[in-house]
Amino acid sequence: MTFPSVLPRWRGLIAAGLLAAGAAATATAQDLPGKGVTVQPLQSSIAEETFQTLLVSRALARLGYTVQPIREVEYPTAHVAIANGDATFMADHWDPLHADFYKNAGGDAKLSRTGAYSPGAAQGYLIDKKTADAHKITNIAQLADPAIAKLFDTDGDGKADMTGCNPGWGCEAVIEHQLDAYKLRAHVHHVQGSYAALMADTIARFKQGRPILYYTWTPYWVSGVLRPGREVTWLQVPFSSLPGEQAKLDTKLPNGQNYGFVMNTQRIVANKDFVARNPAAAKLFEVMQLPVADINAQNLRMRDGENKPADVERHTDAWIKAHQKTFDGWIDQALKAAH
Repeated sequence: MTFPSVLPRWRGLIAAGLLAAGAAATATAQDLPGKGVTVQPLQSSIAEETFQTLLVSRALARLGYTVQPIREVEYPTAHVAIANGDATFMADHWDPLHADFYKNAGGDAKLSRTGAYSPGAAQGYLIDKKTADAHKITNIAQLADPAIAKLFDTDGDGKADMTGCNPGWGCEAVIEHQLDAYKLRAHVHHVQGSYAALMADTIARFKQGRPILYYTWTPYWVSGVLRPGREVTWLQVPFSSLPGEQAKLDTKLPNGQNYGFVMNTQRIVANKDFVARNPAAAKLFEVMQLPVADINAQNLRMRDGENKPADVERHTDAWIKAHQKTFDGWIDQALKAAH
């Protein structure tokens, strides 16, 4: 597999000066562990992942690595590219949502995913609170009632239209599996396409006072606009049911509620040979942590118009400045691992 054939599109979000921010502080050091080593980051088409990807790139640059601009490719192909050495890392591997992608690319024999970059990522199904309260809807299984399903019908076919998940993201496989498991296939239409555009339409319907049904995840800006418990409410599922490598997982929470998905941890997945040869980068990937709340806040700024490449770079540099002690701590641990 050649790199250009797997990753045909440049992300184009990172300026050529990526290295400068970190390199300026360490320009006099000739023994940085990453000197002479080129790193290729990947991310999916979700622009809101750029912040956390760029933060890892900034840290690698501080360690002396030459960091290439981010390339964009969807998750299944990204895992394969990293496993094959065509790329170095991806900062948004969802564990366990991406378990099948990880396994299919070679698993632990070819990939590394130590550390917990951003734990506590939730996902699931939501409807507007007004409709939930008026019709006492708390569980997605209630959509099997044609009268309930019709409330969310936007195209006149009698089925509930649910804004869903893009093919290749992993969440679409769970949704499709659950439509069958909960016997909702005849009552719910899983609407797929450009998620951002579909959610814009969903929010527009909400503002018109119409019922809405959608899938989303955190960290992401949607839950900063449609706030669970205020504008919208989570739907539970009748029982745990997940596909593939997640099949044996119980999605029920300690409080007894069940939203159909386990809490995920976003991990940095990297080429195993690379981390074996680069203990500084391996330690960095292990110790970096970014709170979900910080990702949510940055994503909301993007939604509100600060979404150009320069904006995301500014957000990243501002986060580093505001958390300089934490950032420097990551670098120190990585440098110690190199020696």
